[in-house]
Amino acid sequence: MTSNQPIIRIQSVTKIFNRTVTAVDDVSLDIAAGEFFALLGPSGCGKTTLLRMIAGFENPTTGRIVVDGQDMQGVDPNHRPVNMVFQSYAVFPHMTVAKNVAYGLKVTGVANSEIQKMVPEALQLVKLGGFEHRMPHQLSGGQQQRVSLARALVKKPKVLLLDEPLSALDAKLREAMQIELVNLQKSVGITFIIVTHSQSEALSVADRIAVMKDGQVKQVADPLALYEKPNSQFCADFIGKINQLEAEVAGVEGKNLVVDIRGVGKVVIPHEGHAEGRVSLAIRPEKVELNAHEPGDERVKFLSKVANVVYYGSTSQVFLENAAGDQLMAEIRNRESNTATSILIGSEVWVSWKAADTLVLTE
Repeated sequence: MTSNQPIIRIQSVTKIFNRTVTAVDDVSLDIAAGEFFALLGPSGCGKTTLLRMIAGFENPTTGRIVVDGQDMQGVDPNHRPVNMVFQSYAVFPHMTVAKNVAYGLKVTGVANSEIQKMVPEALQLVKLGGFEHRMPHQLSGGQQQRVSLARALVKKPKVLLLDEPLSALDAKLREAMQIELVNLQKSVGITFIIVTHSQSEALSVADRIAVMKDGQVKQVADPLALYEKPNSQFCADFIGKINQLEAEVAGVEGKNLVVDIRGVGKVVIPHEGHAEGRVSLAIRPEKVELNAHEPGDERVKFLSKVANVVYYGSTSQVFLENAAGDQLMAEIRNRESNTATSILIGSEVWVSWKAADTLVLTE
């Protein structure tokens, strides 16, 4: 459970390297105690730099970072109530699992009697009970990452920082570890902040996500809101797959927007908020339906030609092109064994979706 009191306050933080490169640009964020928070964005967007400033490995050029009510200005990394798990595991190859986990406790002067209690508890948390005497080379990649997690958790930090912790794992193990991370976070009840460039990873683990671009936070929302209601073309395009069509605002009818879509004509879209001039209409591929016959008038609809069909087992992606030359994609479920093969490349189909599922993007 999260509380209303933020455990981390990032206030107008900017980080400039070599006086010319702005890695983080005036970022302000509140992160709640007990929250699983994700910093998501492409390479070079500033997410890892922001994490490193929370950890104390970098200092803000301007602004301040407050952790658990204390300003972190001038506080060394080893004196902060946070701990970090690195992408590369960073386990010591010459030490047993138990000694790896105990290392941080030893260097901070924790008594041996306490260490002997704390290490097995930490290993049980990450499902490595009984692995105390194994060496790192005897472990799989996933097990080594668990050692890294145990070593970070054994010191009982207020906040656990995770820098692309699963990127070195293969796809299946990565998915399994995502579930384990969520369960682990719930069991220990502390704040987790994960840096990732993987949209699916952020959506599957986080309570809230901050999407970053060029050192700035573009949107902060829970996964559902971020996926269904992105606030810009960048966030819509970065989070999952999406179709975008150019349109011109032709008028307003109450809480509806009348838009003129190139090659389609005028349609009425529910929309709250101001919009004028040129806008981008966005629709998720799984909300697009394909029909041989014209659907009802309550839907946005037009004829398109099937350009390609890509089979993925449980789903297929159908690539389409309308009369204006705009390309779209529909994701269909292969409920029948011949679903994908029944859609013929070069054939004409009706493309449609509910008007309410249309996103109007003005940025």
